[in-house]
Amino acid sequence: MALSNTQYNTLIRSYEARQLENRHIVMERKNDLYQRFPRLTEIDHTISSVSVAQAKRLVEGDNDALRRLKEILSCLTAEKKQILTSHGYPADYFEPPYRCQDCKDTGYIGRDKCHCFKQAAIDLVYTQSNLRQTLEQENFQNFSFDYYSDSLTNPSTGLTSLATAKQAVTLCMEFVAEFDTEFKNLFFYGDTGIGKTYLSNCVAKELLDSGHSVIYFTASSLFRIFEKNIFGKETDFSEDYQNIFDCDLLIIDDLGTELSNSFTTSQLFLCLNERILRRKSTIISTNLSLGQLVDTYSERTFSRISSNYTMMKLFGNDIRIQKKLGKNKADKSAST
Repeated sequence: MALSNTQYNTLIRSYEARQLENRHIVMERKNDLYQRFPRLTEIDHTISSVSVAQAKRLVEGDNDALRRLKEILSCLTAEKKQILTSHGYPADYFEPPYRCQDCKDTGYIGRDKCHCFKQAAIDLVYTQSNLRQTLEQENFQNFSFDYYSDSLTNPSTGLTSLATAKQAVTLCMEFVAEFDTEFKNLFFYGDTGIGKTYLSNCVAKELLDSGHSVIYFTASSLFRIFEKNIFGKETDFSEDYQNIFDCDLLIIDDLGTELSNSFTTSQLFLCLNERILRRKSTIISTNLSLGQLVDTYSERTFSRISSNYTMMKLFGNDIRIQKKLGKNKADKSAST
């Protein structure tokens, strides 16, 4: 996963903080036990003096100096451990309490990123995606077709609500599977409460878990960042603005719910066009019909979407209402 400079520096600072904390913990442990058990100080002094003496002998040509040094150090180290364990402390009490033993809390093993660094990167983009808590519930594992009708049919396609939902899920899974090899974009439209946002979140979960950067914005939040970037003096939004164009996947939810004007129209075109040029994928969901989309955002924007996005119309009964009614029925049954 490609991290921005800011994201990378954030992770590196966290590793530097861990190392500093580890040094502080070891220093406190030594300060405490070295006062209580003076022999530990004597052993350290002996290790230091013996190491210098044997190094000098090695330089002078004593080829056996290194072997003797290792033997002496082994005995002294064993004595230190014996002192610790005899007083109820772990043998490695003076070792830094690394969170990751593989990289020793550096984030790297040689020149390669450690598995803990890769996981930290995923956790970071999860946090910055604005989706962490939502995706614990809204994912493919929890997706249910029970709320889609097998009798309600779309005249233009001949497909039922259920068949359309299954087609949409398949489309999303293919989108995830081919994300690194094929440039694709998705456009979900249709009535409120029929699973458009849920499907977007399912895709987001899979990509975030595989180490891709995903950022979610409602349309209102997205245009507010554009507005702050152009007209505001605040700098807090500059990174968010750059992430809009750099992230692997941008999700724009509820397009059309913002206050529409010439500014939002121009900024939407700029955003979508720039991401297409950079071959960065985008998912858009909206309650607008295609005709309303043209009227609201211009034929030019619609042309970019229709020629670069896979468009899927979902339809059916409002799932939120179905869930609420189902809960109410369950509550009534439980009370009788």
